[in-house]
Amino acid sequence: MSMTAWQMTAAGQPLKKAEFPLPTPGPGEVLVKVAGCGVCHTDLGFLYDGVKTKSALPLTLGHEISGVVEAAGEGAGNWLGKAVIIPAVMPCGACDLCKRGLGNICRTQKMPGNDIHGGFASHVVVPAAGLCEVAGVSADGIVGQSGATLAEISIVADALTTPYQAIKESGLGPEDTAIFVGVGGVGGFGAQIAKAMGATTVAVDVDQARLDALAPYVDLTLNVKNHPGNELRKAVGNFAKERGKRPTEWKLFETSGTAAGQKTAFGLLTFGASLSVVGFTMDSPELRLSNLMAFHATARGNWGCLPVHYPGALKLVTEGKVKVKPFIERFPLDSINEVFTRVHAREIKVRPVMVP
Repeated sequence: MSMTAWQMTAAGQPLKKAEFPLPTPGPGEVLVKVAGCGVCHTDLGFLYDGVKTKSALPLTLGHEISGVVEAAGEGAGNWLGKAVIIPAVMPCGACDLCKRGLGNICRTQKMPGNDIHGGFASHVVVPAAGLCEVAGVSADGIVGQSGATLAEISIVADALTTPYQAIKESGLGPEDTAIFVGVGGVGGFGAQIAKAMGATTVAVDVDQARLDALAPYVDLTLNVKNHPGNELRKAVGNFAKERGKRPTEWKLFETSGTAAGQKTAFGLLTFGASLSVVGFTMDSPELRLSNLMAFHATARGNWGCLPVHYPGALKLVTEGKVKVKPFIERFPLDSINEVFTRVHAREIKVRPVMVP
């Protein structure tokens, strides 16, 4: 038997289709038949922006993967036949960092499409540790109350779990005001998560179509183009006051992955605020770090999501509290180069899911 994969062979070059013998999983590994794999801007960063992969090329990209376990190596037989989401970042679980709950910085972690082959393929071999089981798939393939299929909820593996972890680590609660700067895939789902957790939620972007699509799921949308300079901060402050929320300690989430978005988010710092940097860019914005001191504020980065958080994030989707279906679009895997080109040109506004 064989498998198909679309591989990056050189930066800036189209992905190439290749056929390989179906691999056999080793001890502690599983072979997953891919149901769907989301396209993340990190994938585009590898192909277009000079971001280096940790594994040598050629490499199969893709780290937002769902599927069904078809084969298992020694010690992983309990996963056979199960529908799963594969974590985008898989810590080893055995090192000192992992034992201290710091798996995000595990130095031997595995990221599909970066450290190992990823999900733009018919099959993928991954460590079994940390897999998230997807239960409640109906006879017609719908997962719980999500309205989405197993293929479509592949985006939980990054676009949803990454902001979920950032939100959990921020200590967000119902009394808080949560502000998301950049509400594409990651930011849009993050805003829904914050709203589901009871926070007053504000979505900020420069793309009015994105804001309009998200408006039913948040409390306020603000287009930066209509609120230049300090007007954006004033608009958020006035809204918080109207809602009886504190003028301090806002929870800020930079999810645009752009220098302009990072500068905007930093400019919204207020007394006791926390800033979570979730998006990634190779650009370097100029910021006055002394604002952190003056506001007694905090800023921290967020890399991936620990597997322990996946069931909680998935539950929000399966219970219908976070909507996935309106914000994704399915494409056949063979159209991946066209999809990459269109996403890079910002012609596709939703999260593409590639289906083998």
